[in-house]
Amino acid sequence: MLNAFVQSITRPSELQALFSYKFAPKTENIRRHRQNLTKDENKKRCYDFLNMTSRSFAAVIQELDDQLRDAVCLFYLVLRGLDTIEDDMTLPLDRKVELLRSFDKVIYQRGWTFNENGPNEKDRELLVKFDVVIDEFLKLNPKFQQVIADIARKMGNGMADYATGEHRENTSVATIADFDLYCHYVAGLVGHGLSDLFSASSLEAPSVAANTTLSNNMGLFLQKTNIIRDYREDLEEGRQFWPREIWGDYADDFADFIKPEHTDKARACLNAMVLNVLDLVPDVLTYMAQLRNQSVFNFCAIPQVMAIATLALVFNNMDVYQRNIKIRKGEAVELILAATSMDNVVSVFRHYVHEISKKNDARDPNFLAVSMAIGKIEQWITTNIPASSTKVQRANSSYLSPILVCIIAVVALILYQSMLS
Repeated sequence: MLNAFVQSITRPSELQALFSYKFAPKTENIRRHRQNLTKDENKKRCYDFLNMTSRSFAAVIQELDDQLRDAVCLFYLVLRGLDTIEDDMTLPLDRKVELLRSFDKVIYQRGWTFNENGPNEKDRELLVKFDVVIDEFLKLNPKFQQVIADIARKMGNGMADYATGEHRENTSVATIADFDLYCHYVAGLVGHGLSDLFSASSLEAPSVAANTTLSNNMGLFLQKTNIIRDYREDLEEGRQFWPREIWGDYADDFADFIKPEHTDKARACLNAMVLNVLDLVPDVLTYMAQLRNQSVFNFCAIPQVMAIATLALVFNNMDVYQRNIKIRKGEAVELILAATSMDNVVSVFRHYVHEISKKNDARDPNFLAVSMAIGKIEQWITTNIPASSTKVQRANSSYLSPILVCIIAVVALILYQSMLS
């Protein structure tokens, strides 16, 4: 946290957000949840697994209302188990495919565990003790079980098809259609399942689950943004998720973009990838506008505002080709505190879309297409959100005076310097 204060030392609003977030009292949902865990050791172990396997989703899942929290937690753990099998390149392909295609049945088998993952597979411990997850899954309302099993079946078979098809072992993607299909399997289906759980809990209307296109595009927006950001990491590990249909217009080899002589082509390719994601924004906003439960809205909005901030960060940013870049912790916390209403979310999206617009270079071959995508987003906002309500309200962040912000900044800097000395 200290490093986060230092990174935001010249940004008072981020310092305010960090301070408020650090010392904010726990919500009623969290207090009740923690009290319940003291009475149920098996369930507590599942939430320990959640905290162990997800830094980004663990907190927002535990903020959900009681009717939904356990179902979403177990949905995440089931899919994390499935993903751990898919990611493990030490597993023989035949064994991997067998597990992927049968995982929706495995979750009904009491006592099932799996210890065949390679020793370096980061979430292998979850599968070694997966019987704990199964026991809790079987306690869920059958309507939740059905949703989770259905998505596990679709995702597992999709992963298996992908692993055994022309993109064997998930190392490359050829067309934009392939890109969309892969992201559907690993993220769009998550959107489907979450929407089904929201509606099954009665916290949201049946229409939320009925529009599968919107649910799918919520997942695609997150997944595609992460894939753009992770270029260098994927390149070094021998994976290629950017579709050749896009990057092939700018280079003969996927690794060419890290070469200094390919700078202009690399920049154009990066912006073409961002353009592909920008087209999803109107559907993302449409999905969130239909949500009525506060905890569900927060759960959905937080990752989406992080994604649009990340998209603005990577746009026209050649650092993507050198390292994995991330938004500042202070900026992330400020977004978390802001993502509490549709007006705030629209304001955040409009801000970062404007940042992309400012970086959009007329010399780039994608300039006009990016401008048109931004225009469509602005048109959606103008049509659906009153102009007077797009100012962010930080209702969850108590006001700090400018003097106090300065004091915090000075203390953070002193502590940071003392650590270096």
